[in-house]
Amino acid sequence: MISSDSEQTPESAIDSLIDRRSAMGTLGLAGMGMLLSTDFSLAAPSKAAPKVTVPTSSRPAVQPVQRPAMAFAPVNEIPDEWRTLHGRAAAEYLRYLQGLNLRRVSPHQVIATHAKKKGDVWNSIPPKAWWNRMGYVLRVVERVAMEMNVNQVEVVSAYRSPAYNARCAGARTGSWHQANVAADVKFPVRASQVTATARQLRDLGLFKGGVGGYWNFTHIDARGQNINW
Repeated sequence: MISSDSEQTPESAIDSLIDRRSAMGTLGLAGMGMLLSTDFSLAAPSKAAPKVTVPTSSRPAVQPVQRPAMAFAPVNEIPDEWRTLHGRAAAEYLRYLQGLNLRRVSPHQVIATHAKKKGDVWNSIPPKAWWNRMGYVLRVVERVAMEMNVNQVEVVSAYRSPAYNARCAGARTGSWHQANVAADVKFPVRASQVTATARQLRDLGLFKGGVGGYWNFTHIDARGQNINW
């Protein structure tokens, strides 16, 4: 809940930041400092997921400016077994993601990251109450891509159900992917550049969360506390 109708929410701040890209170009990164300074608590409906604090709003979302659709590379076919289990929820989640009007992240490709199996355990679509969390993270990813002048971003991992996460090699028990506030992303540039840019924008106030650098991808989350690895 927001404390004042005049207070700008993080979502609207990012919308404004994206829509005014040309104007911000003259200010540089320093001109974006301290855009998002307030945390809003969001209770987790599952004890299996980490406690998370992410910016949210009870006000209607500001409608983004309509932009031409971008052609993305086709995603792999969704397995029939997963489609049977989660197809209805996936279709609804896809509509939500499409409503974000992202230009550099493909909603269909994000859905495909959920249609994966480890052993006999399928991943799933996140709880509906958590969808806006990933919407926020993907807007952050989009902003990082804009800063780097990158047209397409591959999301290799987003939400992981606790059972699926437990089967992922190297995944932490308290992974923020389980709370739907984390995305592992690949840009068509060196991962170290993506990591550095995400940290720079975060430290200027774009979001609060973790940025992890790996040799071929970058982890970005909105846990509400800044941390690097």
